Amino acid sequence: MATQRLKIENIADVAVVHFLDNRILDEPTIQAIADQLFSLVDDENRHKLLLNFDKVEYMSSAALGKLINLHKKLTGLKGKLAMCAVIPQIMEVFTITKLDKIFKIFPTEEVALKTFN
Repeated sequence: MATQRLKIENIADVAVVHFLDNRILDEPTIQAIADQLFSLVDDENRHKLLLNFDKVEYMSSAALGKLINLHKKLTGLKGKLAMCAVIPQIMEVFTITKLDKIFKIFPTEEVALKTFN
């Protein structure tokens, strides 16, 4: 069984995902996180995900690809993906790659949760 890389908290019908790693850089870690996120959608039928990046300090571009795929999958299911508590360094990556236009990114979990209603 893969190491748990995520802590999932259910708030109403939203799965709030906290990352347990502060560095999401190597392929095994990224794949484990992607598997756990996609499992939420595929196996647990969760279509509203809020990714809380409060602990994440570094994230590789490979991880961005997984987030894009997750976003596409949820969009196809009429679901919703939002992010919150993204530190400036990672926000800069989202901005440079124009992903800040695709992803809904909020300053705090509370603000983000209000957008799911």
